[in-house]
Amino acid sequence: MQIERAEVFLVPLRLHEPFESSAATVQDRTIVLVALHGDGQTGWGECVAGETPYYSPETTETAWHVLTRFLLPAVVGGAHVGVGVLRNAWAAVRGHPMAKAAVEMAAWDLQAKRDNVPLCVAIGGALRAVPVGVSIGLQHDDYALLEHVESFLEEGYLRVKIKISPGRDVDMMRGVRDRFPTASLMVDANSAYTMADLERLRELDDLGLTMIEEPLAPGDFGGHAELQAALRTPLCLDESIGSAVDAERALEMGSCRVINVKPGRVGGFDEARSIHDLCLASGVAMWCGGMLESGVGRAHNVALSTLPGFTLPGDISPSRRYWERDLIDPEWEMADGALTPLASPGIGVEPDRARIENLSVRRTVIV
Repeated sequence: MQIERAEVFLVPLRLHEPFESSAATVQDRTIVLVALHGDGQTGWGECVAGETPYYSPETTETAWHVLTRFLLPAVVGGAHVGVGVLRNAWAAVRGHPMAKAAVEMAAWDLQAKRDNVPLCVAIGGALRAVPVGVSIGLQHDDYALLEHVESFLEEGYLRVKIKISPGRDVDMMRGVRDRFPTASLMVDANSAYTMADLERLRELDDLGLTMIEEPLAPGDFGGHAELQAALRTPLCLDESIGSAVDAERALEMGSCRVINVKPGRVGGFDEARSIHDLCLASGVAMWCGGMLESGVGRAHNVALSTLPGFTLPGDISPSRRYWERDLIDPEWEMADGALTPLASPGIGVEPDRARIENLSVRRTVIV
């Protein structure tokens, strides 16, 4: 497989409504898309970095710099046998897993198209429906939250994740559980708590939640282990898991019972599959999280979610959950609480190039 040239696009999109967590509020997303051209095909990837460094040190601007200055010049024009060889091309570049993931996953799409197979099959998954959950940001009042939960359950989502923060947690979630006694509910703290909040977090144990996601600081495996030992509710780690090494350490220390695997956060499919294989061998539940991606990034998440270890509903909502109009055709749609990858080669969906070019505020070509 030879990569003959690459393009990078900076595409602004506006969410239906602001998405608020304990870390930040997002209404406008700046999508970084990577297109790799070779063998008469085009592979697409998306960088999931945000506009601010509140979730991760990477941002859209750092990603643009690293992609255009270091990563893509290192791979364009060279003959590569298999996607894994890409890692050798940028071995000297430390960190920046989100930027690297955009290129790696675009290369997987390119290779799958060259081999005339769906992306999910290329990475070891299958053409199967994957269960879908939905994430709800912090709302301005409990009434608005209850309305959102009810609406999403009626649409058929199989699990509802609700953002929490100190003061917007126990009483709020008790009201949700009272209104929806049988719904599959979980909460996501985005590292808003410390061990000083132990008694407050213990109160969540009585609400029958499927899990509590990332309550403490990222990388605090010892604190999460101590907290998990004090709670009945499973803890799920997200931001703390940047690699298979992190996942192994978390499981050895008892820091969690569930892992959220985001390919765009851990550097791409190779690392995501290593985490998947570790969890599968250890009997640890996992699911695929979302990063407010466009339909391009969603396609990669859907493909990953078809691997056998992904049994819990992921944050892989259909296009209309976030966007008035997505950047792909056809847009992702949910049926019976699930998304199903298309049987077409590669990511299956087709990026709307005319729309992408029209919306782009920045574009560069590397040859």
